[in-house]
Amino acid sequence: MTRAQFLKLAAGAAGAFAAGSLFGPASLAFAADAPVERRPIPSSGELIPVIGMGTAVVYEIDTGDARFPVLVETVRAFLANGGALIDTSPTYGRAEKNLGEIFRRIGQRDKAFLATKISTTGERAGIDSVAASMRDMATDRLDLLQVHNIRDTATHLRTIRRLKDEGKVRYAGITTSFDRSYDEFERIMRREKLDFIQIDYALDNRNAEERILPAARELGMAVLINLPFGRGRLFNKARGKPLPPFAADIDCTSWAQFFLKFLLAHPAVTTVIPGTDRPEFAIDNLNAGRGRIPDARMRETMIRYWDELG
Repeated sequence: MTRAQFLKLAAGAAGAFAAGSLFGPASLAFAADAPVERRPIPSSGELIPVIGMGTAVVYEIDTGDARFPVLVETVRAFLANGGALIDTSPTYGRAEKNLGEIFRRIGQRDKAFLATKISTTGERAGIDSVAASMRDMATDRLDLLQVHNIRDTATHLRTIRRLKDEGKVRYAGITTSFDRSYDEFERIMRREKLDFIQIDYALDNRNAEERILPAARELGMAVLINLPFGRGRLFNKARGKPLPPFAADIDCTSWAQFFLKFLLAHPAVTTVIPGTDRPEFAIDNLNAGRGRIPDARMRETMIRYWDELG
C-alpha cells in the first residue's frame, strides 16, 4: 500500500484522535511553529536537520511524466520548510537527472545537503560514476558520498578521500539496507575512518539497535536511517487505526510522524530519510522533527503499543 492510499483509508478513523491519524490542517499549521531540530555531524560539528528525504523509486520517472511537476514542488516545499539532506544514487533510475533538473528550475542548491553513492566495482568505474552523478545533478560538489551496500568498499573509499582532498566531496560514508550485511558493515566501521553510515531501521525492524547504532556512537559517526516505514509495512498495519492518545504527548499528529519520532528518539540517529514524492508528505515528515521527541520510557511505550497492535 502506498502512503497516499493509506491516508485515504485512514480518513475514516481520523475523528478518533482530533485530526491525528493522517496528514491534515493540524500538521500544516504546526509547520511554522518551530524550527526542525538539527543534530551535529560528529566529525565536524556541523548541524543538519533530523528529517531528510530519500529518492529511491519515486524519483525514477521521466521529466515529461505528469507527476514530475509534483516532484519539483516536493523538493521546493522540503527546502522551504526546514529540510536539507536529500539522498539519492545512480542506481535509482533517473533520480539524479531529475534532481539536476529540479535544481535548474528552482535553484536553491545551496540550501540542500546532497548525498549520493558509488554503486560499482573497480576504481575507474567508481570515478566515472561520481563524475556522471555530478554532471546529472548539475553540481560541482557533493556534501556526502557513500559506498552503496558496501560494494568494493576499500577501493571506493580511497576515491572518496581523494575527492575530499580536492574539495569536491565533504563527507564519506557507507550504506546498507540489509541486516544480513551487519557483520561486515561493523568490521568496516571499525577499520575505516567514516563521517557517516546509512542503515535500515524501523519501529518493526530494530536489529540495528543491537550493534550498529552503539558502534556508531562509540566511533563518532553520523547515522542516516533508510526504510523508516519498513517498505510500507508500518502503514499497512496502521491502516484504519487512530493514533494512540499518548501520541499527543510527543506532539505527534500522523502515523508517519509516530514512526519517524520513534527513530529520532535513539541517541545515535542523526537524520531519517523517508522517501518523499508529494509536498504535503514532505511537510508532514518535517513536522516529526518539531516538538517533543520521545524519551526512553516513551520509546518503550511505543514499542509495546506497536507490538500489541492487531
